[in-house]
Amino acid sequence: MGYTGISTVETREAAWLNTTADDGLPVLPASAGGPWQVLQAFWTRTPATQKTQLYVMSLEMDDQRSANARIMPHYQIALELHWPIRQTTPGIAEGEQQNFKKALDLLVQRIRGPLGDKTHGGAFLSAGEVPRSPGVHVSIEPPWVTIPADKELRGLVTYYADDFEVIA
Repeated sequence: MGYTGISTVETREAAWLNTTADDGLPVLPASAGGPWQVLQAFWTRTPATQKTQLYVMSLEMDDQRSANARIMPHYQIALELHWPIRQTTPGIAEGEQQNFKKALDLLVQRIRGPLGDKTHGGAFLSAGEVPRSPGVHVSIEPPWVTIPADKELRGLVTYYADDFEVIA
């Protein structure tokens, strides 16, 4: 594929997460039976309400240089997650927390990718298991804070991706 630039990181990763092909990995978009109703690159100005949402962002980028002419861009990909609590009946918050955790499990499986291929469908040199960084990190905001304040569960999933080399 070759290097396509920092301006396409989010769209390349969103395309991988939106994949519905029979690749043996979980399907994430709700339109194909997955848990995420909104799954897109970049944060939107007016986020959806009462929908499960996943936004792909790239928060950091640095270059790994070798041989004084070769550059490998290295990105931190961040997935901002929002999971609404739609009802107020007893037990619904507990059930929605479990549903959120199940959706996270499917998401992490897709990020980890298929055995032997960590390129996210050829979009990156490697993603989710970059050799010089930790794997997938999941952080969930405390539900006792987010449910009363915003009637939702929130999380952040971060991992790194190496892009194809650039000869400078």
